[in-house]
Amino acid sequence: MLKTRIILIISAAVLVAIIFTLPKVVVDNDDKAVPNETPAGSSHAEPTPTEIETGDTPHGQAVPEDVQKKIDNLKIDYANSSNIEKSVIFADSLAELYLSINKYDSAAKFVEIIAENIPNEENWERAGSTYYDAFGFAMEPQKRAYLGEKAQEYFLKVMENTPSNLDVKNKLAMTYLSTKPMKGVGMLKEIIEQDPKNEKAMFNLGVLSMQSNQYAKAVEHFSKLVEVYPKNTQAQFFLGVSYLETGNKEKAKEQFELVKTLDDDPEVQATVDSYLEDIR
Repeated sequence: MLKTRIILIISAAVLVAIIFTLPKVVVDNDDKAVPNETPAGSSHAEPTPTEIETGDTPHGQAVPEDVQKKIDNLKIDYANSSNIEKSVIFADSLAELYLSINKYDSAAKFVEIIAENIPNEENWERAGSTYYDAFGFAMEPQKRAYLGEKAQEYFLKVMENTPSNLDVKNKLAMTYLSTKPMKGVGMLKEIIEQDPKNEKAMFNLGVLSMQSNQYAKAVEHFSKLVEVYPKNTQAQFFLGVSYLETGNKEKAKEQFELVKTLDDDPEVQATVDSYLEDIR
C-alpha cells in the first residue's frame, strides 16, 4: 500500500517505482553498507536492439495510426538518406515522434545515432538522458540493466569533459543502483560534498533511505531538503511518510496538510487524504 501511494503522488519521479525493487543498502553508514548479494554465477544475456524496442510504450498503448504512418515514412527517408546531415535530421525527427508517444527506448536509439554522428557534449548528454528516461520506465531487470549501461556510456563521456556537471552525475549515480548500489550511493554523497544544497542528490538520498527502511535518516534528508526548497511537494510528502513510519503521527499530519496546500491535483489530494484518514 505504501509503495502504491508513493508512486501515485510522484508521477514525475519515474525512478521511484524502480528504487523500491532494488537491493536494500544502508545509505548512511559505510561500515554496514552491504547490499543483498546476487547469487554467484547468475548472469543474463544483453538484449538486442530489436528486443528492447518492443513493448516500451507504457501500459501497452498502441501507437496512433497517424503517428505510425509518420514514423514509417521517416524510417524510409532515413534509410535512403545520402549523407550524415540528412541522416541526423531524420533521426532527430524520429526521436521526437517516439518521445511524443512515450516510446523512450526507440527514441534513445535515434538520439544515439545523432550522438555517434555528431559527437559533442550536448549530444552525449541528450543520448544519456534519453536512455536514462527509458531506464526509468523499464521494469524488467534485463532490459533495465541494458538501458542503464547505455545511459552510463554517454554520461561518462560528459563527465570526462565536464566533471562539474552535477545534474549528469546525479543521473549517472542512479543508473548504478540496480547493479552497483554502493557506487551510486557514494556518488550521491560526493555530490552533496560538492554542493550541500543539491536538490536532486538530497532527494535521491532521502528516497533511498526510505527504500532501505531507514526512515529516521529519511526524515533528516527530507527535512534539510524542504528547508532549502519548501516548494518541493514530493519531498514534503515523503517527509510526511517518513514521519509516519517513525511513529511521529503529529508531524506526519502536519506534513500531509501542508502538501494539500501545495498541490491541488485531485490524485495528490486523494492520496494525502488517505494518509490523513489512517492517522485519524
